[in-house]
Amino acid sequence: MKPIAASDLKTILHSKRANLYYLEHCRVLVNGGRVEYVTDAGKKSLYWNIPIANTTSILLGTGTPLFTATDIDIDFVWMSPQSEYRPTEYLQAWVRFWFDDLLRLQAAKQLQTHRLQRIQQSWRARTLHEAGFAINVERLDKLIQQFTPKIASASDIGTLLTDEARLTKTLFKLAVDAVNYGDFTRAKRGSGTDLANRFLDHGNYLAYGLGATATWVLGLPHGLAVLHGKTRRGGLVFDAADLVKDSVILPHAFLSAMRGEDEQQFRRRCIEAFTRDESLDFMIDTLKAIAIGTASRIATQKASS
Repeated sequence: MKPIAASDLKTILHSKRANLYYLEHCRVLVNGGRVEYVTDAGKKSLYWNIPIANTTSILLGTGTPLFTATDIDIDFVWMSPQSEYRPTEYLQAWVRFWFDDLLRLQAAKQLQTHRLQRIQQSWRARTLHEAGFAINVERLDKLIQQFTPKIASASDIGTLLTDEARLTKTLFKLAVDAVNYGDFTRAKRGSGTDLANRFLDHGNYLAYGLGATATWVLGLPHGLAVLHGKTRRGGLVFDAADLVKDSVILPHAFLSAMRGEDEQQFRRRCIEAFTRDESLDFMIDTLKAIAIGTASRIATQKASS
């Protein structure tokens, strides 16, 4: 048998691990080399094993933004600022363009373009249609065709944010009609009284958790935003979350509201959709493509000048 050279071996990336765990009302501990979480059932404590080799991240609580993160080792759990194994190539590529206003605008346009494409793909999926999200495909395609050139021609971040707000408002209308929800007005976070508004707030925080995980895995600081940097602290998390908020959270918020589901049922529905659609992989791959692609174009331009 021909020996395998070390150079032929491929690293197993975080983005290719299978599981995403959402935990609440429990304790997470290390027991004999295993990572477990413990729940209470009456007078009993129930122990559940987490398959850490196939787990990319663990979300704790109600899907809040990432406060801290650490690698999980097979023998122990540790967190040390001196032990950092995340890649640096994406950070180096990101900062090569981030300080240039025009290049940062181009990166923001790429994010929004990927967002549109993901919406078009996800909302046409058979699983959503079978669940009761009967989207008008013709209206959806027309909307994508309308906003794609708007994104490409935006002259600055302000214009891009204005177009984003108009797009989101139109997407709400499409979703309302798809499930026959009736009258709906998007309320500010925490002020919505109807189920759809509450589910949208809840689900968006789940997306922020994924966005924080994706940027952390790639070693991208949350402050290096391309779209939300001047309006939101840690804006890159919000930029990344935009990639899946409308494609996953929005339709499921209205579906769960129509079914009268509770918060736990809705949360389970979203997490299953994230897993089925490989949302975390999509976030990571998109950010990687923007970082490396933009840096490569800069290098090519410099070489030709």
